[in-house]
Amino acid sequence: MPATEFSAGGVVVNDAHEIVVIVPTRRSADGSKVLALPKGHPDGSESPVQAALREVREEAGVEAEVVSSLGEVRYWYQRGGRRIAKVVEFFLLRYVSGDVDDHDHEVEHARWIPATQAVEALTYAGERDMVREALARLEQDRPADGL
Repeated sequence: MPATEFSAGGVVVNDAHEIVVIVPTRRSADGSKVLALPKGHPDGSESPVQAALREVREEAGVEAEVVSSLGEVRYWYQRGGRRIAKVVEFFLLRYVSGDVDDHDHEVEHARWIPATQAVEALTYAGERDMVREALARLEQDRPADGL
């Protein structure tokens, strides 16, 4: 039976509709750099929301608040010759405070990029889908002009 892993992450959006992205120190399987959303495993009894908020704070240096759940990304990967099923639950988060230069040692750098650029630039398709979903939710919540 394959091993399974769970992580939680965030699509953090600021008032300029930029998304915070990270370049982790850990490379992809082919050794190339990865452009990703902040995410990680829950610590102890943390809920997925608590884990996502903590990971955003640690990996991207920013504090955020939860707007809504965006859904899950599911994929398989190999580690040490073992096949692992991975589930990552993502949340739409609103930027509150902090500086992307204040990230931890697991991240080479963090930065803000326009959300529309993130849809193209993120390394993994599932994360690009989460940004698309975040943009759709933000568009839905926008008041109509003139009202």
